[in-house]
Amino acid sequence: MIQLGLLITQKHRLLSVAAILDVFESVNNFCESGGVPPFFNITLFSPDNQPGQFYGTYNMEPIEGSPKQDLILIPAFGAGDLKSSLASNQMCIPWLREQYKQGTELASFCTGAFLLAGAGLLNGRHATTHIDSAQALASNFPDVILKSDAVVTEDKGIYTSGGATSSFHLMLYLIQRFCGKEITLRTAKMFAIDMDREQQTYFGTFTPPQNHGDGLVNMAQQKIEKAYQEGSTIEALIQDIPASRRNVVRRFKQAIGVTPIEYLQRTRIEAAKKLLAQTDQSVLEVMLNSGYNDLKSFRQLFKKSTGVTPKEYRDKFNIARLESGARLDRRISRVA
Repeated sequence: MIQLGLLITQKHRLLSVAAILDVFESVNNFCESGGVPPFFNITLFSPDNQPGQFYGTYNMEPIEGSPKQDLILIPAFGAGDLKSSLASNQMCIPWLREQYKQGTELASFCTGAFLLAGAGLLNGRHATTHIDSAQALASNFPDVILKSDAVVTEDKGIYTSGGATSSFHLMLYLIQRFCGKEITLRTAKMFAIDMDREQQTYFGTFTPPQNHGDGLVNMAQQKIEKAYQEGSTIEALIQDIPASRRNVVRRFKQAIGVTPIEYLQRTRIEAAKKLLAQTDQSVLEVMLNSGYNDLKSFRQLFKKSTGVTPKEYRDKFNIARLESGARLDRRISRVA
């Protein structure tokens, strides 16, 4: 039986814990219904080492003095300040390091990767996290080899996943690793998980910081956001900024994490995504209204940024089409 530990971190996301327990309990139920012993012995661990605590039907065990686990899962942190979440879980870091040193495999879901990074366990290793938290992970932990578009990563017994439903892909990956393909397929069918998804890029949203305190950078941001549709070069957009181009680029990268030209491109791609999702404009119209003038180049840049073509993005996310499809499904259901 596989000793599976679930670390109930401070400020964890309830949905993340619920999903983990639901999936691994279901795998055990498959075994029991087939008359075989369950694969996983699930233990919940508490970082504050207070005895007698319960989490639902589980009696939580303190991390201090706990036995070696085969696999430890770290749920996502809730919305809010990730630095604060990391600080409140410092007591978990020595335990995770010691468990890994003893041969335990570790898996984090979504923003749970910040705890592994804070422990130094991701230094020099490939990792992913929620696409919207990737920049923060890269900025705070530059030694991590970030794969921001990846759904799942594995590197020397440490696993990470992207955001939201990517957690289910990591769970399937682990189930196949420990239980085999048959149980994995059965789990995927039960939870209706698309096993073919390989990236999370198209779920990302470009939300650059505005409260970094650098007035010159704020000025450059405003100029880019106001005039990105005009098709101007970045040099033309920031030419009136009272500083040298080199100084603007240096301060911009320091405050935002990307260069001005990357900021312009991501602003334009974000505008294109909104138009594809919210309007019926043609791809050509979307291109022109996003500040581009070469259709081939636009398609290439869009796919590089999101992982899908403009048409594929529209098919996935256009609100009107999704609502139309839902109405059709309801009519089919009534006829049936």
